[in-house]
Amino acid sequence: MKITSLKLYPVPPRWLFLKIETDEGIEGWGEPVIEGRADTVKAAVEELSDYLIGKNPLRIEDHWQVMYRSGFYRGGPIHMSAVAGIDQALWDIKGKYYQAPVHELMGGACRDSVRVYSWIGGDRPADVGTAAREAKDAGFTAIKMNGTEEMQYIDSYKKIDEVLERTAAVREAVGDDFGIGIDFHGRVHKPMAKILAKELEPFRPMFIEEPVLPENNEALRDIARVTNIPIATGERMYSRWDFKKLLQDGYVDIIQPDLSHAGGITECKKIFSMAEAYDVAVAPHCPLGPIALASCLQVDATSHNVFIQEQSLGIHYNKGSDLLDYLTDKSVFDYKEGYVENLKNPGLGVSINEEFVKQKAEEGHRWRNPVWRHKDGTIAEW
Repeated sequence: MKITSLKLYPVPPRWLFLKIETDEGIEGWGEPVIEGRADTVKAAVEELSDYLIGKNPLRIEDHWQVMYRSGFYRGGPIHMSAVAGIDQALWDIKGKYYQAPVHELMGGACRDSVRVYSWIGGDRPADVGTAAREAKDAGFTAIKMNGTEEMQYIDSYKKIDEVLERTAAVREAVGDDFGIGIDFHGRVHKPMAKILAKELEPFRPMFIEEPVLPENNEALRDIARVTNIPIATGERMYSRWDFKKLLQDGYVDIIQPDLSHAGGITECKKIFSMAEAYDVAVAPHCPLGPIALASCLQVDATSHNVFIQEQSLGIHYNKGSDLLDYLTDKSVFDYKEGYVENLKNPGLGVSINEEFVKQKAEEGHRWRNPVWRHKDGTIAEW
C-alpha cells in the first residue's frame, strides 16, 4: 500500500482537515491546524507531502521520525501541528487496514469511557453562573471557564474581585460536587497569578490552567508555593522535549498537550507516558473539530493518567459550524452522565461527511484571534 495524495480542506469555524489517500482505496483523516495560522500549517503539510507520496502509510513511527528529524530546524507550533495532522491520518488508515480502532493497535484500552467537560462563557466572561447550570442540566459533571480578562503585570484588586465573583457564581450554580476549571489563558503575569491562585482556593477549583505563559514556566514554582489548587498547563507546548523540564521541575499537576499541535497520536502517547512516570495527570487540550477529538479519545482510552477530556461542542468559537456538523454518525460523541465511551469503529472511529467538508471548504475561513490592548495602549495577552 502506498500514499497517493494529501488533500487539505480549510473549513469553518477555524479548522483545517487533511485527507490522505492510498492506492488501495483506504483513506485517513487528520486535523493539522494552529488556530489563526491555518494557511501556514497547510503550507507545512504540503512541504512534508514531498516525502510522504509513494510511501507505505503503515510505517507510522518511521514517518514521524523522518518528518521530525529530517529538517535541520524542527519543533514549534507550525511544524508540530503539520506532523500531528499527518500522524492522525496515518493512524486512521492503519486502523481501517486492520479493521480495529486505533486504541486496540496501541495496546488496548485501560478504560471504558472518559470524563468530558464543557466550556462556558466567552473571552470576557459574563453570565457564567447561568451557563454553568445549563451545562450541569445537560449532564456534564465539570466545566471550564476563562477566569480573567486582560491583566497588567501589576493590576488592580478590582480585577481580582471580579474573578472571585464569577467563580463564586459558578460554584453557587452547580453545587459542591462539580468540577470547575479556571483558565488564566496566559493573560496573567506572575505577581497577579500568585494572588489569584491563593484567593481562589475557597472555591475548590478542579485546576487553574496556564496561570502564566509557558515561556515563563519557571514562575510555576512560586505559584505552587502559595496554593494547593492543581496547576495545569501544556496546550502551547509541542513535543516531549518541551515537556521534559516541566515534568522534571515538579511544579505542574496536570499537563494538557493538544493532539493537533503536539505531534499527533504518536507523540502525545509518549508525552502522556512521561507524565505518568512523574505522577502527573493529563487533561488533553481540544477546542477543535471532530478529528482532533477522536484522536484524543483514542489515546485517552489507552492512558491511565488521563482524568478528563476537553471537547468543543457548543463552544463560543464554533458559531455557525460545530464539530457534529462534519460527521455522518453524530452519535459517536454522545455524552452520558458527563462521560463519553471509547470509540469502537475502525481507525479514529469517526465517519467524516466528505461532501459537507468540500462544501464548507469552498467557504473557507480567515479566523484570527482578537487583539487586545491595555488602557495605556500596550498589547495585552489574549
